[in-house]
Amino acid sequence: MAKLVLVRHGESTANAENIYTGWTDVDLTDRGVAQARQVGKLLAGIDFMPTTVHTSVLLRAIKTANIICEARHWLYLPIYKSWRLNERHYGALRGHNKDDSRTKYGAKQVALWRRSYTAVPPLLATRDRDRRYALLDPQDIPLGESLQMASRRALPYYLDHVVPELRQGRDQMIVAHGSTLRALIKYLEAIPDDQIDGVEVGNGEPLVYDYDRQLNLRSKEILN
Repeated sequence: MAKLVLVRHGESTANAENIYTGWTDVDLTDRGVAQARQVGKLLAGIDFMPTTVHTSVLLRAIKTANIICEARHWLYLPIYKSWRLNERHYGALRGHNKDDSRTKYGAKQVALWRRSYTAVPPLLATRDRDRRYALLDPQDIPLGESLQMASRRALPYYLDHVVPELRQGRDQMIVAHGSTLRALIKYLEAIPDDQIDGVEVGNGEPLVYDYDRQLNLRSKEILN
């Protein structure tokens, strides 16, 4: 038996300002730091001892993972960082206020971009140049993504790096972002494409999945 814990990073400065972020690197707010510490306290109340932590290459997720591990005295654990766990790329929407985008494009269109599985936001004209992605094939760096596109990069990481550990009975923790966690939840719970729009993951809200050795889901719990 093994547990998988999914955690969305604590509140970021962009969350606080209601701004599309995606692959833009932003820090946690003081509230986000407090939320990460609270995750550590919540995890202390359950039978959970991960052998590995997985996160993205973005500061808000990395910092949340580190704060949780410090709170639980887990800083010795290996932490693997992968661009595949990055937030969904919001393309040309990033940096824009979400309320302003509703005024410009209409609430219905924005709702599709934000919540549907297949809708793609307006694309960037050119790909980002960032040292952390220097070794990637340029075609792997998106101009913008739907949730489906983000799922296609996140799921291989989960299947290749997390599932084998769970099968060995080793607890695992993933600290990532709202959209990539929604993509994983869709897979884990077999949620249909047209129902994923109702799934929301709050900042600093741990989801606990309890599996048997055959990876049959025994229970799910949201800690709060």
